[in-house]
Amino acid sequence: MGSADDHDEYAKLVRGMNPPRVVIDNDASDDATVIRVDSVNSHGTLLAVVQVIADLNLVIRKAYFSSDGNWFMDVFNVTDRDGRKILDKPTISYIQTTLEAEDCYYPEVRNTVGIVPSDEYTSIELTGTDRPGLLSEVCAVLAGLKCAVRSAELWTHNTRVAAVVQVTDAATKPSGGGAIVDHARIADISGRLGNLLRGQHGVRAAEAAASLTHKERRLHQMMFEDRDYSAAGAGRPDPRTEVSVTHCAERGYTVVVVRCRDRPKLLFDTVCTITDMGYVVHHGTVSTEHGDGAYQEYYIRHLDGHPVSSDAERRRVVECLEAAVERRTADGLELEVRTDDRAGLLSDITRIFRENGLTIRRAEISSEGGEAVDTFYLSDPQGHPVEPKTIETIRAQIGEATLRVKNNPFVDDGGSSSDVAAGSTAFLFGNLFKFYRPFQSFGLIKLY
Repeated sequence: MGSADDHDEYAKLVRGMNPPRVVIDNDASDDATVIRVDSVNSHGTLLAVVQVIADLNLVIRKAYFSSDGNWFMDVFNVTDRDGRKILDKPTISYIQTTLEAEDCYYPEVRNTVGIVPSDEYTSIELTGTDRPGLLSEVCAVLAGLKCAVRSAELWTHNTRVAAVVQVTDAATKPSGGGAIVDHARIADISGRLGNLLRGQHGVRAAEAAASLTHKERRLHQMMFEDRDYSAAGAGRPDPRTEVSVTHCAERGYTVVVVRCRDRPKLLFDTVCTITDMGYVVHHGTVSTEHGDGAYQEYYIRHLDGHPVSSDAERRRVVECLEAAVERRTADGLELEVRTDDRAGLLSDITRIFRENGLTIRRAEISSEGGEAVDTFYLSDPQGHPVEPKTIETIRAQIGEATLRVKNNPFVDDGGSSSDVAAGSTAFLFGNLFKFYRPFQSFGLIKLY
């Protein structure tokens, strides 16, 4: 039996003899850019390629992939969000360079995946039971602990919530730069949060792999581990989402078909879930050319080569893929806030939502170069649309900022957005930390 070093050297030799080949063609299709990828196959290869395309916010209109044997072949027809071909030379160069780099396909040579090095921030992962005002309370507590929120993403599904929050040190570094390195302070933050997590197990050490995992993939993993797909206590799936799992006896595959509304990053979400459940996609086709619907067909097996073997397992695959489709879906008002970043900004904005009776269904938070760009998907606690008078109240309270409103059901704008410069009305700050309730069922699962 060879050593691990021998295995690594052999793997390097195979990669060196068979480097990934990427062709980006703007002539093969009248209405899309065609990306062809050929490489040595390994578990997760398809996900790695789809992840690169999703991170560029490109739309996959059609795709075909095959990975029988040791070779992976993939063809994507992609456009930008406006349905145009990808003609920007820097973007084309980035796709080419990234998809031909070996660390795109081989985790053992990858330094980071979709995130900056961990010494630049401290990451906090949370899962638990969702309720109105939860993100507001999290942000206010972090502000009180002198943690500047650099980025955050929150998903809710089936009464469950998962969040990844990246914070920097605003106590010893007023500019809020760098990770929190003082072990005593980290312990204090963990203890303070742990005191709020009544009935939970508190804080546990992070696994090294988690800090290098793509943020959106990590959210899928967290919600999967929290069993948000379970039918017990869960709401009914969107009737437009249909998942079927059947056996293909002649080839020994399990055939999975997903029909649902089309949306950005749909393919990433389904492939991510299939991969993390321990299945391999051997063949597949994707089409989004039928109105606003999407069709996905996968031929899968377990990592050990066996198909899905029982009715219970088939039901689990159906439930997990329904959850994967719906986690990122957030009907209702989409509100983007752009403004100069400052200490406590996110706490103030989310507090305003809470005081106006709104629930955050999903959130994407970022701060770069002194500017905060925060996108929230909002409804009332029953899931009803946000009233126009509530939107106007938020505009008045949020202060000097630019608000972009999308998917406002009270405006027949065809889904378009409108930019509104909010008034100069200042926040009525008061005592931000006076009205907290403990995080009854929101568990801090990792801090690293």
